[in-house]
Amino acid sequence: MDGTQWIIFFLIIQVIHGLATWKLYIKAGRQAWEAFVPIYNAVILMKIINRPWWWTILLFLPIVNLIMFPVVWVETARSFGKNSRLDTILAIVSLGFYNFYLNYVADVNYIENRSLLAGSSAGDWISSILFAIVAATIVHTYFIQPFVIPSSSLEKTLLVGDFLFVSKFHYGARVPMTTVALPMVHDSIPKTKMKSYLFSDKYEERNTSWKNKLQLPYMRLPGFQNITRNEIVVFNQPADTLLDMNVFTPDRNYYKPIDKKTNLVKRCVGIPGDTLELREGIVYINGEKNVLPDRARLQFFYTVKTKGDIRQLFNKYEITESSGSETYYIENKYLDDPKIKDFINASQDINLNIIKRDSLKTEVSGRLNQRFFNRLNMTVANTNYIGNMTQELAEKVAKDPNVISVEKVNSKTPDSRLFPQDSEFPFTADNFGPIYIPKKGESLDLTIQNLPLYKRVIGEYEGNNITSRGNQILINGEVAKSYTFKQDYYWMMGDNRQNSIDSRYWGFVPFDHVVGKPVLVWMSFDTIKKKIRWDRLFTTVHGTGKATSFLIPVLVLIAGLIAFNRFRKRKKAKL
Repeated sequence: MDGTQWIIFFLIIQVIHGLATWKLYIKAGRQAWEAFVPIYNAVILMKIINRPWWWTILLFLPIVNLIMFPVVWVETARSFGKNSRLDTILAIVSLGFYNFYLNYVADVNYIENRSLLAGSSAGDWISSILFAIVAATIVHTYFIQPFVIPSSSLEKTLLVGDFLFVSKFHYGARVPMTTVALPMVHDSIPKTKMKSYLFSDKYEERNTSWKNKLQLPYMRLPGFQNITRNEIVVFNQPADTLLDMNVFTPDRNYYKPIDKKTNLVKRCVGIPGDTLELREGIVYINGEKNVLPDRARLQFFYTVKTKGDIRQLFNKYEITESSGSETYYIENKYLDDPKIKDFINASQDINLNIIKRDSLKTEVSGRLNQRFFNRLNMTVANTNYIGNMTQELAEKVAKDPNVISVEKVNSKTPDSRLFPQDSEFPFTADNFGPIYIPKKGESLDLTIQNLPLYKRVIGEYEGNNITSRGNQILINGEVAKSYTFKQDYYWMMGDNRQNSIDSRYWGFVPFDHVVGKPVLVWMSFDTIKKKIRWDRLFTTVHGTGKATSFLIPVLVLIAGLIAFNRFRKRKKAKL
């Protein structure tokens, strides 16, 4: 719904509330008109049910209010003597319309000084759980959100298995847009494929913005800093077609509300107003090479040729991301043996391809089992593997006595998957652009030539109907020769340059998709070695120099708080 529709909806709710409670307000010693005045009626209701005024604020916080409304319905019934289990169930199941029964049918009296304590241990336990969820939801939504690194796109800078605290208030907390959803749950209910929110899958062909009637317009609280170039940022993936994180499709065939799109973490290498270009995988901003922070660990794929065992080499240098092939030598006497030929032809797990042959031996490649390898006394002829590493590590590997050569991979073949998925822009993952990053309030001359770069921004992200007719561009049915952008956009990339799905595939990231700024690695678990990385616990994400663990100070602080709390309780007990 748009802003006007939400105002109308809000006023209708106020009328319904007034009609359902005005007699109850009178019985509580208030005036009937007070039940109809928006916001003021909620403040008065808190007085009636003997709850603090600031509960009113909780009623207007999306997601949190889904918990608070049932609580207020139950508290209202109890304030007028309806405190049985059946009354509680009816108040919740009827979505608050039980108040109409209390207002017009039931003979109830206001209990001014009722006890606020739960009638049973179970009730006390439920109340504690509810308000713990409320507090956690407020912190999660507006202050700090935990996040786990799911992929290796920032590998060596941030590691797979790092658990982050992401600040929502640095750039300004975004108010939840999806109003009916489970608290602290993102896209799906854990361990299920069920959506965690109420949604509608209806969308327009030319404008894929969500038509969910319960969607709030985009709003963000004020922040105290802007996104700066080279900061690591958590954001919602704009073109969320990722049913599988490893398979990207540019078509819009999998739609979600903005705040329910896949959470990703990348480095912001381009900010609004920049002109960005990639040359052999290196980012250039406005024609100058982008200088990354000293903690950044830029990685590329390198082709490694070695005369030794490639697996031992990669294990020696802890190269975990690799692919490639090996060739082998077989003495000709084995290959010419009829029994061996029959064995090869009959085996399903052996498939040899002859590369070259001399008088003594034959070089082959292909699929073979270890038993066959040992039986024929085969030896490794050559290896041609690709390993992912930093420049410093590549230089170190190149000096290894078993290594023949190390050469950086530089993709030169245009990739149709890359943004803007148009043949007129034959970009590669390593050689991309130049491309201008839109800035709020700035205008851009539109042409048929640059339209593919900005069509998604103007149409999908800024809600316009944009088409072309011959050499003319039409925005909302009118001929347009320029366009002024309504919000800022960013270019997000992984430090693991050739193993990262990022802005090179989906383009610009709008500011309304930004979630927050990672500030702390509070936990890190090595998923391969199955152990905790103790040296990474409670380390800062940004900053200069080697990250220092603050685990010991944090443990001391926690121990101090526990000791102080026990001391305070003992002192209070003596009094």
